[in-house]
Amino acid sequence: MVAKTILEQLGSGKFIAMTGSKEFIDLGNGLRMNLARNKTSANRLEIILDRETDTYTMKFFRQTFSKKTFEVSKKDIALHEGVYSDMLEEMFTSVTGLYTRL
Repeated sequence: MVAKTILEQLGSGKFIAMTGSKEFIDLGNGLRMNLARNKTSANRLEIILDRETDTYTMKFFRQTFSKKTFEVSKKDIALHEGVYSDMLEEMFTSVTGLYTRL
């Protein structure tokens, strides 16, 4: 339910069409998605709900997989805590450079 609410707050279908984001995963207390190419090298985003403060933590990171060694590596790009629901789209655009609506 939380993941669905987050996606709705981002703009649902319009957000998906404008940003090229895909492979949405319900984390129980948040949402993870794959990002299209953007001005940072981030290819993943996790948005986690902090129920106590009713705010979100947005974690942009780059995750890569080595076919040779079968190792997954993670590089943090940006972390924003205390993000309110009406700030999600603005924060997304400021980090990625991708617009969420026309």
